[in-house]
Amino acid sequence: MKKTIRIGTRDSELALWQAHTVQKKLIALGYNTEIIAVKSTGDIILDKPLYELGITGIFTKTLDIAMLKGEVDIAVHSMKDVPTSLPKGIVQAAVLERASTLDILVHKGNLDFLNASGIIASGSLRRKAQWLHKYPTHEVEDLRGNVNTRLQKLKDNLWNGAIFAAAGLERINLKPDTFINLDWMIPAPAQGAMLVVAMENDVFSLEALSKLNDRETAICTYIERHFLKTLEGGCTAPIGALATIQNENIYFEGALFSLDGKEKIYIKKSCNFAEYKSFGKDCANEILTRGGDSLMKELRKQLK
Repeated sequence: MKKTIRIGTRDSELALWQAHTVQKKLIALGYNTEIIAVKSTGDIILDKPLYELGITGIFTKTLDIAMLKGEVDIAVHSMKDVPTSLPKGIVQAAVLERASTLDILVHKGNLDFLNASGIIASGSLRRKAQWLHKYPTHEVEDLRGNVNTRLQKLKDNLWNGAIFAAAGLERINLKPDTFINLDWMIPAPAQGAMLVVAMENDVFSLEALSKLNDRETAICTYIERHFLKTLEGGCTAPIGALATIQNENIYFEGALFSLDGKEKIYIKKSCNFAEYKSFGKDCANEILTRGGDSLMKELRKQLK
C-alpha cells in the first residue's frame, strides 16, 4: 500500500492555506496526503511580545515535537519563522517558489500622520526598528496574533496603521485597498518563502518533496538565513536580509538595527553562483567588523 504523507501545520487560516498548497502539489504528483493541524505556543500566548517568551522557533517547536514523535511526516512553515538551526533529525526538504518579499503598511485611509506624529503597530522588532529609523517621532505598539486577529485589532484600536507581510495577506485574499508598499524596509530573512521539513531518514517523503523545491528561492533564502545565523540573531532580532537573482549574479542587501532604530549597519553586495554558499556568512562578518559585534552584544542584554 502506498504511504500517506501526513502534513503537519499550525491551525491558523494562513498556515492551513500553506499546508493545502503543498497538499495540492503532492496530490498532483500522485501522492496520498493527510493534513494534521496543531496549535503552537506562539498562537496561544498573545499578550506578550515574542521576544519576551524566550523560545527559539516558537511557531515551529510544536510541529517539531509532532514530527519527532512520529505523529506527522512533514511540516509546512513560513520560512521566516523557522530557526536557522533545525532540530536533530529534521532537515529542509523543499523551499517553494517565493511570493512577495514586501512589507506593507495597512492604514485607515489617511496618511497625514506620516508627516507628523503617529502610532503604528507591529509585533516584529525588525519592523519596529526600521520604522523608528525612518519616523523617529512615531510610536510603535506591539501587535500579536494571526493575520485575521491583527487586522481586527487594527480596526479596534486608535492606531494609524499596522505593518504586515504582503505575501500573507495576498495568500488568503485579505489585502485591503488601504495599504502602501514599504519598499524601503528590508524584509525578514526568507520572508515570502514557504519551507517544508521532513525527517532525515524518511526517504519516501524527501523524494516526494524534492520535486517541489524551487532552486532560485532555495539559494536566496540560504544566503539570507546564513547571514542571520552568523549574526546569531534568532528569529526576533532586528535584522533584515534580501537576496535576489538577476541574470548570472546574486544581489544582497542586509542590515542590523538597534531596537530604537537609531543605529543601522547596512551592507549591499553581489556575487556569482560559484560563491553563494559563503556569501551570507561573509556579508554578516563584514557587518560584525563594522560595529555589529558590539551592537549584537547590546541587543542580547536588552532582549534577555
